[in-house]
Amino acid sequence: MASKKPVIVRFYRFQNRLKEKTAGLAPGNTSISPEALEKAEQALTKMSEDYPDWVSGLIVKLQEQHGRCVDTPEMRRDCFEEINHMAHDMKGQGGTFGYPLITSFADSLYGFTAKRPSEITDNQIELVKGHLDAMRAVIRGRVSGSGGEIGKKLTEGLNQAISKYEKEEDVK
Repeated sequence: MASKKPVIVRFYRFQNRLKEKTAGLAPGNTSISPEALEKAEQALTKMSEDYPDWVSGLIVKLQEQHGRCVDTPEMRRDCFEEINHMAHDMKGQGGTFGYPLITSFADSLYGFTAKRPSEITDNQIELVKGHLDAMRAVIRGRVSGSGGEIGKKLTEGLNQAISKYEKEEDVK
């Protein structure tokens, strides 16, 4: 029996640079000036005001991809990938700018388009349209926050469409 060579294990301790950078920002010891905070809040408010226009542009691009799915079935997989990337961008920003329903609908669209079966059916394309219709309604109506009764109905409508198309897919 041959003797085994000893295994050498090395441990490295890296300095925590993040801790150094935030040392002066502990609660009660803030080094950010009130003026800088005010400027940041103003910039965020301005971006929030511009958000509906920005997201409307993305919805138009999503609609174009949806149209390509309808017109060129052989390109559906590529279109779904593009839709998935745009939905990913949208889902992270809606809540930041006061439109959590956009985040919710974009997250649903992102998850749905991430699952790319071997064949993307007409029903699945219609479900993409359902997501877009819900997002468009939120932006057109400037439905911010949870949206109250309108937000509830939009969410319920989209969930019903998802259930309907999932059942139809299961039957096939």
